[in-house]
Amino acid sequence: MNTRIISPLIALVAIAFITSIASAQTPAPQPSTPATTVPSPVVSAPATTTASPNEAEMMNQMMELAKLTENHKLLADLAGSWSTSVKMMEPGKEPSVSKGSVTFKSIMNGRYFIGDHAGSMKMPGADGKMKDFAFKGMSIDGYDNVKQKFISSWMDNMGTGIMTMEGTYDPATKAFTYTGEVEMVPGMKTPVRAVVKITDKNHHTFEWYENRGGQEMKTLEINYTRKK
Repeated sequence: MNTRIISPLIALVAIAFITSIASAQTPAPQPSTPATTVPSPVVSAPATTTASPNEAEMMNQMMELAKLTENHKLLADLAGSWSTSVKMMEPGKEPSVSKGSVTFKSIMNGRYFIGDHAGSMKMPGADGKMKDFAFKGMSIDGYDNVKQKFISSWMDNMGTGIMTMEGTYDPATKAFTYTGEVEMVPGMKTPVRAVVKITDKNHHTFEWYENRGGQEMKTLEINYTRKK
């Protein structure tokens, strides 16, 4: 496949945010300041013994781990409808700019958040010529109390795969940082990093970085403005 086509495809898999889109996690270069998460209730794992586990203790542990935490509230702050300004970047080329929209809504009493993403942009067709393309994507985001990580999954109408990323939140910078890996064609795996920076309750940005040959570069930026 022509690499000029592959690069924008890799960038587009992130258009959701948060979220918003691979199951194997390959750490990409991290910012100099390590990201953290808001501490969740610590629940000790049952001690390993030869005896059968105490069912009451296991049930209590599961109930504690099922409770919502401050980390779930962080995601809840992003719920609502947003207008997006999308900028795709390639070295030596002018950025490609397009518009879109996304709606994030809570499901299962605030445990998860589904994002419905839509946009229109120019993309190269099979003949290499630029054509209008209607983009559709879906994201599912949550916080896993067991892993102590934010989890983000992504799927869209440009492929058949489901990408999964794990992340943390840094309260000092008000930024989520996710890491993962994309494989657009067999054997072509690219480590990626996504950063969601919260400006205020009505604005945030999404940045997408790819590791190409050991060098990380930003290939996508999305600015979100909450719809009134």
